[in-house]
Amino acid sequence: MKRIRRKGGGKLMGMNALVLTTTGRKSGEPRESPVGWFPGQDGSWIIVASAAGAAKNPAWYYNLSAHPDKAQVQIGSRKVDVVAEQLHGEERIGAWRQITTAAPRFAQYQVKTDRELPIIRLIPRSPD
Repeated sequence: MKRIRRKGGGKLMGMNALVLTTTGRKSGEPRESPVGWFPGQDGSWIIVASAAGAAKNPAWYYNLSAHPDKAQVQIGSRKVDVVAEQLHGEERIGAWRQITTAAPRFAQYQVKTDRELPIIRLIPRSPD
């Protein structure tokens, strides 16, 4: 994750990457995960809980689902508190098109698993 924290962010398998900090759903402890991202609207980030097409979602997905308002994104030295929102319907279809155009490997991940890969928008929280 050190490479991802460098100035300006880093790469993960050739993709833009961020460090996602979630709150453990059972432990309540902070958990960090490197995640590839795609640009969303209004400064948001789009991420996919692909686990490279594994049968189960990655652990960070369950933590994020349990505590969608207790997450943070770090790109380079910049840290941003975010709220997570899973995409459905037309929004998901549009995001999936964007993702598979930019990174065709995600279509291959989808073929490898029976589950629908969750797509999440990370929306910057406004300061209180």
